Amino acid sequence: MKAARYFVVVLLVCALALASACGDRAPTAPQPSAPQADLIGSLLGATGLLKCSNLPYDSTTQTIGIGGGSLKVGPHTLTIPSGALAQPTTITMTLPTGLGVNAVKFKPAGLQFRAPAVLTMSYANCSLLGKLLPKRIAYTTDNLQILYYLLSLDNLFSKYVTGKVNHFSDYVIAW
Repeated sequence: MKAARYFVVVLLVCALALASACGDRAPTAPQPSAPQADLIGSLLGATGLLKCSNLPYDSTTQTIGIGGGSLKVGPHTLTIPSGALAQPTTITMTLPTGLGVNAVKFKPAGLQFRAPAVLTMSYANCSLLGKLLPKRIAYTTDNLQILYYLLSLDNLFSKYVTGKVNHFSDYVIAW
């Protein structure tokens, strides 16, 4: 019986020693920093431009009448529906290079459509992240700052994203 009590006392002392060893104490070695919220947010939030390999420079100019038409540079296409323009208009669509993103620029800048045009952009040359996350087309400044996102539809199988364009400016694929 004395041995059983002795054993219980030893177990109790060991348990107390372990409990005090696990208490809150200052760490003796530097601890790794906690993950930053902005890092997690940038991975999960749809707030960035999609990184892509550079496509070769391309440009096309065409006059589109009131019956509509389409322009194509590289793998990107703009389709203007019938009635979107009030008069025949000379349009230039440019595919810039060296930006690290898939972008298109249009002239005349600020041209307004009566009915939305449809811009389809490829992201087949973009990063793996682009193939996994939903994409959309962003209206940007010349410095690639996102002003707002177009109403867009992403087709993961064909690696194209399509958006409705109401006016001309600079557009980039974003996630």
